Amino acid sequence: MRRHRALWFWVFVGPFALGLALFTCVPLLWSVWLSFFDAHNTVTPTRFTGLDNYTAMLRDAAFLDSLKTFLLFTVFIVPVTYGFSLALALMVNRVRRARAFFRSVFFLPAACSYVVAALIWKMSIFNGVRFGLANTVLGWFGGEPVAWLSTTYPPWYWLVIVTVRLWLQAGFYMILFLAGLQRIDPALYEAAAVDGARPGWTVLRHITLPQLRGTSVAVLLLLVVGAFQAFDEFYNLLSDARGYPPYARPPLVYLYYTALGQGQNLGLGSAGAVILALVVAVVTVAQARWLRLGRTDGDG
Repeated sequence: MRRHRALWFWVFVGPFALGLALFTCVPLLWSVWLSFFDAHNTVTPTRFTGLDNYTAMLRDAAFLDSLKTFLLFTVFIVPVTYGFSLALALMVNRVRRARAFFRSVFFLPAACSYVVAALIWKMSIFNGVRFGLANTVLGWFGGEPVAWLSTTYPPWYWLVIVTVRLWLQAGFYMILFLAGLQRIDPALYEAAAVDGARPGWTVLRHITLPQLRGTSVAVLLLLVVGAFQAFDEFYNLLSDARGYPPYARPPLVYLYYTALGQGQNLGLGSAGAVILALVVAVVTVAQARWLRLGRTDGDG
């Protein structure tokens, strides 16, 4: 029986483990190895350069500016997505009829391609001409058309980027919050009502949010890591036939042009990818410790 169990384990897990090793682990290790070499227009290391690629990346003003873009994007998208997803979950959880319908409707955008959504936002909703939906609405109130993606003062492109990411992700995190809400014991709300607590902010602050602490920590971690990985919406919204503008360039977009652009410096791009991975790891660990991930209320 043990042999049969081990055999069936590898039958089911083996193909996925092999794919993970070939298409994830091996490229990651090769990227780390490549970062210590001079590799122009090739994925084969040529000349060992030590830490020169890392030094060059840390001195590159454009790469550092891309990290600032990530920080700004995180400041926008994390609290907005968290609050909006929680609000959706609270509303859907209070619905007595057609709850499955509303849950499916709000979750449906999560299945949409980031590329498709970005093109819809770019070509239809926030088109820079007066026929775009946003400019049409502005025209109803006497406003002038706005070039949403090319106006830097004020930076209206952030409105486009944040709204498309919010539309794509809010439904997914709403499902996580719904799962957390359904695990809360109704007796807690009944006890609060007996004690005279008014439904609303008081109950939300003292019962709902503390009971959702584990879910909130997971959502915040996923939002921050997802912000680091932002690429599709930035690239498809802001790039055109002339290339990518110098503003709103997140790390992955910058590394894409470094490794696969005109210079095709794969060694330099690999060094930047390693630095970015280390930044993600440090931020994630720091955030987890700050949010007391894995600790109970009795732990010091």
